[in-house]
Amino acid sequence: MIPLTMAKAGETVKIRKISGKDEVRQHLAELGFVVNEDVAVISEIGGNLIVQVKGSRIALDKTMANRIMI
Repeated sequence: MIPLTMAKAGETVKIRKISGKDEVRQHLAELGFVVNEDVAVISEIGGNLIVQVKGSRIALDKTMANRIMI
């Protein structure tokens, strides 16, 4: 497993694990980041990502993206 920050723009990957405190995992789940969900990386600038998950585009900072393992 590698963090989501390692994915390249244009790639679609599957979430394998989400780490962090319960509140962080709950917040990400509410945004659509759940295990076995596909995530498309739209763009990446300095480790910060714009991703598409469940039909919505979401911006993630590097810290949050590092908690999502693919």
